[in-house]
Amino acid sequence: MRVLISVYDKTGLDDLARSLVDLGHEVIASGGSSAALRAAGVPHSTVEEVTGAPEILGGRVKTLHPAVHGGILANLDDGDHRNDLASQGIEAIGMVVCNLYPFRANPSIELIDVGGPTMVRAAAKNWAHVASVVDPGDYEMILAELSAHGEVSQGTRRRLAAKAFAHTAAYDAAIANWFAGSDADTGALPATLHLSLELASGLRYGENPHQRAARYRAIGEPSWWDQVVPHGGLTLSYLNLYDADAAWRLVHQLGDLGPAGAVVVKHANPCGAAVADDVAAAYERAFDCDPMSAFGGIVALNGPVSEEVAARIVANAKADVLIAPDFEPAALELFAAKRKNMRVLSAPQPDASGLHLRQISSGWLVQDSYRFVAGRADWRVVTRAQPTEENWRDMQLAWRVCAAVKSNAIVLAAGGMAVGIGGGQQNRVTPGEIATARAAGRAKGGAAASDAFFPFRDGLDAAASAGVAAVIQPGGSVNDDQVIAAADEHGLVMVFTGERQFQH
Repeated sequence: MRVLISVYDKTGLDDLARSLVDLGHEVIASGGSSAALRAAGVPHSTVEEVTGAPEILGGRVKTLHPAVHGGILANLDDGDHRNDLASQGIEAIGMVVCNLYPFRANPSIELIDVGGPTMVRAAAKNWAHVASVVDPGDYEMILAELSAHGEVSQGTRRRLAAKAFAHTAAYDAAIANWFAGSDADTGALPATLHLSLELASGLRYGENPHQRAARYRAIGEPSWWDQVVPHGGLTLSYLNLYDADAAWRLVHQLGDLGPAGAVVVKHANPCGAAVADDVAAAYERAFDCDPMSAFGGIVALNGPVSEEVAARIVANAKADVLIAPDFEPAALELFAAKRKNMRVLSAPQPDASGLHLRQISSGWLVQDSYRFVAGRADWRVVTRAQPTEENWRDMQLAWRVCAAVKSNAIVLAAGGMAVGIGGGQQNRVTPGEIATARAAGRAKGGAAASDAFFPFRDGLDAAASAGVAAVIQPGGSVNDDQVIAAADEHGLVMVFTGERQFQH
């Protein structure tokens, strides 16, 4: 069997080629692959020797030749194909080992591979006769089949073909998305989006135990979740990942509001959030926001977990997941002894978000990822009462947390901690009532945040009943004047952000 090798990733190349030669197969190699095999002392022919033509255009053209593609694409069950090979002096090629230029790592015109995808697709199309090998991880399995049976089995060739087409599809998707990215300069969303995903890890189950679930990532692109290190606990489930992701992003939104931050999330909604001078205090304050809801939730901390912090976590209602940048060994030992089922994860800072995609029936919704556009310098005080620095701090915390609560949302914060959270309601009065009830008097002198404007004064009245001193909301209602008048009536500070923060 003739084997054509043309790889950028040369992992395992020498051993593969040497083993193929030892098994009696003829190896042909192009460009850099040939140079590597020559340096390793592996006998082989070059593509130029097969085609009778040199590489040209700086290597852009080397394998694009009938002597190569005729040998790959020939259907050996077709007599006419065999006659064509014979008349042209072309020998059949039974395996193509090829992986592509690393375009994703360094997008540029010169790293858009042409000959490589062409060979891979040709071999995969003709999978009945040709093995198309794109993954060095498959070398051992292929050599085992060749050693045992003298050929790569039909079933393996078919699986390799599927993998090959996925490989080229992902490669083309990366290139297409790179070109489409230039549309961002015009402020327009791209005309097309291209998703090519590979299975990254299985999950215990989906939202419910009867639903299968797994985590996928873009093919060939390690994701942020691949950098997360598990230190113990049960296997992660679908909701563990979804909620931990939400908690981790929110706790890093609090990073500039205090030296340490902590968040407790349940069903993708924060049920506690706080900032403090140290991680232990931030955690206790976040947990104290709503201890009942914290049971079985996700705890996210933006600082290292010491043995002291671990002891506090163990003393409170159990968490399903704990995610933090780092852990002292003593903390991990305590969790292993006292919280064996809790998933303990260390993680780097969240990555930057691109477009946000959500699946709907037979389609997708696409939007820019959630972010804060306006900051304190852009906000506007609209009441007679003017905010103190303490009011500003409470409003900033309430606003950051409110943006992470499912709409409609009201968040009450005081003294560096959320004290009452109401969300996921169909009107703007009920979340204020829920938040006030959960605050249980702790919001007095603090701030209330609303993720969207108050359409009527009743929503403001509900939030004001908690005893807050300040309210932050987007503004923009036709009844803004009435709501401002109501705030003045209550003696409240009110700030308009000019920016809505719905979450659905």
